[in-house]
Amino acid sequence: MADKPVIYVLNGPNLNLLGMREPEIYGSDTLDDIAGRLEDKAQAAGADIEVRQSNHEGHLIDWIHEAQSEDAKAILLNAAGFTHTSVTLHDAIKAVSVPVIEVHLSNPHAREPFRHRSLVGQAAHGTISGFGALSYLLALDAALQL
Repeated sequence: MADKPVIYVLNGPNLNLLGMREPEIYGSDTLDDIAGRLEDKAQAAGADIEVRQSNHEGHLIDWIHEAQSEDAKAILLNAAGFTHTSVTLHDAIKAVSVPVIEVHLSNPHAREPFRHRSLVGQAAHGTISGFGALSYLLALDAALQL
C-alpha cells in the first residue's frame, strides 16, 4: 500500500476535447485544467491522484482493475457516452471493492432522454453531476471522506 491514499480519476471518450467541445454544455475548462485543480486539492488533503483519459472502453476497464490491485482509496469515473451503454463498465465496477463515484460535468437528467439511464451509476457508490468542473472537486471531497 502506498504511503498516501491514491484516488484514480478516469475519463472516457471525447473528454480529451474539453474546452473545445460544446462549451455551452461542458464549459471552457480543459481536462488538464480540471486535473490541475484536483491534484492541488488532493495534495493539500495528503492524497495522491492518478488522472487518465481514454476513448477506448477496454482501457477504462483495465484501469478499474488496476485501481483494485493498487489498493486505491476510490475511483472518480466520468465514463462520458459509455455511461449509458456499457454493461462491461458496470460489471467492472461491481467486480472491484474500490468505491466508484460517477462524475458528470452536465446533468444527464436535464438532457436528451437517452442520457437519463446510467449503467455506470447503477453500480457506482454515488453520482455527482451538473456542476461543471466543480463536479470533479465535489467528487474528490466525497472520495476523501470514504
